[in-house]
Amino acid sequence: MAVYTELSKPFLKELADDYGLGRVTSASGIPEGSVNTNYLLEAAKGKFLLRLDEVKRENELKREIDLLSFLRKHSFPCPHPMQDRMGRFYRNFNNRCVSLFKYQEGKVLAPARLKPSQLETIGHTLGDLHVIGKAYKKGIDNRFSFERIADLYLTVRSRLPNYFRKICRTLDDEVEYLTRYLESKLPKGVIHGDIFADNLLFRGERLTAMLDFDAACRGKFIFDIATAVNALCFVDGAYSLDRFRYLLSGYESVRTLSLAEWDAFPNELRFSSLRFTVTRLHDFFLQPVDGKNRVDKDFREFFDRLRVLRRERQGGMEPLLMAMATGYDYRKYQKVKATERRQA
Repeated sequence: MAVYTELSKPFLKELADDYGLGRVTSASGIPEGSVNTNYLLEAAKGKFLLRLDEVKRENELKREIDLLSFLRKHSFPCPHPMQDRMGRFYRNFNNRCVSLFKYQEGKVLAPARLKPSQLETIGHTLGDLHVIGKAYKKGIDNRFSFERIADLYLTVRSRLPNYFRKICRTLDDEVEYLTRYLESKLPKGVIHGDIFADNLLFRGERLTAMLDFDAACRGKFIFDIATAVNALCFVDGAYSLDRFRYLLSGYESVRTLSLAEWDAFPNELRFSSLRFTVTRLHDFFLQPVDGKNRVDKDFREFFDRLRVLRRERQGGMEPLLMAMATGYDYRKYQKVKATERRQA
C-alpha cells in the first residue's frame, strides 16, 4: 500500500464519472504497505479506496475480485469491490489494473495494543474464513508456496552483499531443513496469507474488516494461523503464550485443529518466518523503486523470529512448543467429527 504510481487529474475525473462518485475533493496516497499503490479518495458521494496493482496480472486480479465477491455474499468482513456504470470491476492505467473499493471505517491497532478479546475475535474471524472458503471451488494459485519461496531465495541469495554471509548460512540451512520436514498433506482451502495487524480494522471490540487479500490463495490452513501467530503474538522480542492461547481459542471456537496440524505447527511457524524474510529481502534488493516513494519492511523482524524458532536465541519458544504439544484435545476432536458425520 505504498505510493509507486502517481494518478493524473484527467484519469481521476474519468473514474469519478464512471463510478458516479461526484466531484473528487481529495486524492491522498496511503504510505503504509510495500506492494501496491493505494489512494484514499474523498468525493461528493463519500470516501473510497483506490488500488493500483503493481504486481498482479489481470487474471490474478479477476480471481481476487471473484473471491472477495463470494466472501461478501457470505457476510464475511472484507473489502467491497465496486462496479462502474459499465459493470466493470477494474480498468487500466499505465499498464496497471485499477480497482475501487468502498471505504471501511475502523482503526488499525499495533499488535501490542490488541486486547485478549480482540485476539480471540481475530482467531474466530480467521476460522470463519477457512470454513466459509470450503464452499469456494475455484482454484487460486499460491504465489508463496514453499517451492516458490525456495526458488525466490536462490535468486535473492545471488544478489545479496558479502556482509550477509552469516544470514545466508542460516537461511540455507532452514531451506534444507524445511525441504525435508515441511508437511504438505494437511487440510487446505482458501487462506488470507497475510494476517498482520495493519490488515485488520477494529471499531471497539468488533473487527469491521480483514483487508488486503493480495496473497489470498488455496493453501494450508495451519500456515495462515502460523502467520497470524508470528505477526500478532510476538511482542518485545518474544512469543507471548497468553496471546497465542487467546488467538487459538478464538480460532478453535469455529474450527478444531487436527492432530496433524498441531504436529506441523512449529514447522509452519518457521516457514512463515522464512517466507517473509525472503520476500522482504527480495523487495529491498531486487525491486528498483524510487527511494522517496519506497516503503521497505525490515526483513530482520522475521529473521529474528526464525532464530527464536530455531532455538538460536531466547524468545519464548519452549512454552509455545509445550502449548502445541498439549493443545490437541482428542475428545473435543472426536466430538466435532461425530457431529460432522451426523450432519452429512
